[in-house]
Amino acid sequence: MSSNNQNTKCGFVAIIGRPNAGKSTLLNTILGEKIAMISQKANATRKRSNAIVMHKQAQIIFVDTPGLHEKEKLLNKYMLNEALKAISDCDLIIYLAPATDSLEHYKKFLTINAKRTKHIIALNKIDQISNAKLLKRINEYNQYSDKFEDLIPISVSKSVGYQDLLDTIVQHLGPSPFLYDPDDITTQHIRDIYKEFIREAIFENVSDELPYESDVIIEKIDEKKNIEYVKATVIVEKESQKIILVGKQGNTIKRIGINSREKIELLSGKKCFLELFVLVKKGWSKDKTFLEKIGYIQ
Repeated sequence: MSSNNQNTKCGFVAIIGRPNAGKSTLLNTILGEKIAMISQKANATRKRSNAIVMHKQAQIIFVDTPGLHEKEKLLNKYMLNEALKAISDCDLIIYLAPATDSLEHYKKFLTINAKRTKHIIALNKIDQISNAKLLKRINEYNQYSDKFEDLIPISVSKSVGYQDLLDTIVQHLGPSPFLYDPDDITTQHIRDIYKEFIREAIFENVSDELPYESDVIIEKIDEKKNIEYVKATVIVEKESQKIILVGKQGNTIKRIGINSREKIELLSGKKCFLELFVLVKKGWSKDKTFLEKIGYIQ
């Protein structure tokens, strides 16, 4: 549903930054709803996802992206390509930079932003450094003031500064009717959100590299009035990983299932019956045909 009000604004805004900069957390904070996967581990986000935020007669369509990184795996190349597409296609970029970081990642971003799409720097984690260090970091960024539109200090974890960020975003959007119903909060299909909830539960319950070598396929969702039935398969690369994922007497997969159900129920407002299965698919993250089948390469 669109709006014909000529006083409205609308635009696509990509959230870009290094892995684990806090992009998904920022998105969930702004939405007031949890739809994006959050993990303390880098490169947890794999696909672009859109979230719709209404603010001061404007519809901001945020595009959450995988972190900017360099890896050789086919899946990782897909993730980087997702971020680069978002940079190319959007109307405005929010470059999310931890205040604790040097400017190394920002300098790389400037070389990647070939179309010179205008961007705002959101300087995150300001609660983790002193005021003197924050001022020093801001001065360092100000050396590139001809490259960016604004710099907004924020703390995603403390919910500080994001209203200022929204106000600034609206200032840089052009007049446009709304592209989506103002009551919508995302363009994602519910099965994609549930998939990310299960992936997040895997990150929370299994350490080391296993979460990176696993993925989730939602096989079926059966929605009833008071309950949702969800059937999902977790894919891993090796038999040894399946053993770890299942755990002794099935304890690990049970914890993953409980955590996943809690996330699903919180969003849906209904009870969830979740069936989880584990499948070994050797080399799936390097298999172009399989990656196409599960929606990563189109």
